[in-house]
Amino acid sequence: MEAPHNSPAAEVAEGAAQGTAPGAVTVNLAVESPEQMQALGRRLAGVLRPGDLVMLTGELGAGKTTLTRGLGEGLGVRGAVTSPTFVIARVHPPLGDGAALVHVDAYRLGGGLDEMEDLDLDVSLPESVVVVEWGDGKVEELADDRLRVLIHRAVGDTDDERRAVTLVGLGERWAGLGAESWAPWAVAGA
Repeated sequence: MEAPHNSPAAEVAEGAAQGTAPGAVTVNLAVESPEQMQALGRRLAGVLRPGDLVMLTGELGAGKTTLTRGLGEGLGVRGAVTSPTFVIARVHPPLGDGAALVHVDAYRLGGGLDEMEDLDLDVSLPESVVVVEWGDGKVEELADDRLRVLIHRAVGDTDDERRAVTLVGLGERWAGLGAESWAPWAVAGA
């Protein structure tokens, strides 16, 4: 279960998820399989640049790490992208001239940014793409401009691999985020 959201930043982020935060741009996508989730990550990597903060939200097993694996492939980073649950954070340096990928799993961290200070994310952010799983209410203070990726899956006893993915761009950096660039995943009329 995700940590409770009680900070003002978390309330703004939750409003953005519902399309109500000022300046938020929302795109709804449909993903049919883990392979498509990984492909979406590769596509998303094409629009990311050093300094971008990406926050991933979704139930356990929703596909956050699968999406991040695709991001790593698209960014061309070294090392297998796996869940950093037990180490909290992994840094994947670029194989070429691109950005490093800093992959954080904040699931076990209860506090806000203060508890995450030891990770030095603020130092890594300018030259890296920082992806934080379970970061709501914990890392919003790192960047005014950020991309939230909300992954919704059927819960309960099901093997349904379909996911509804919502991209919520906050800030000027994401003002141009539009559904037209996300084919074939974009949901028409959403």
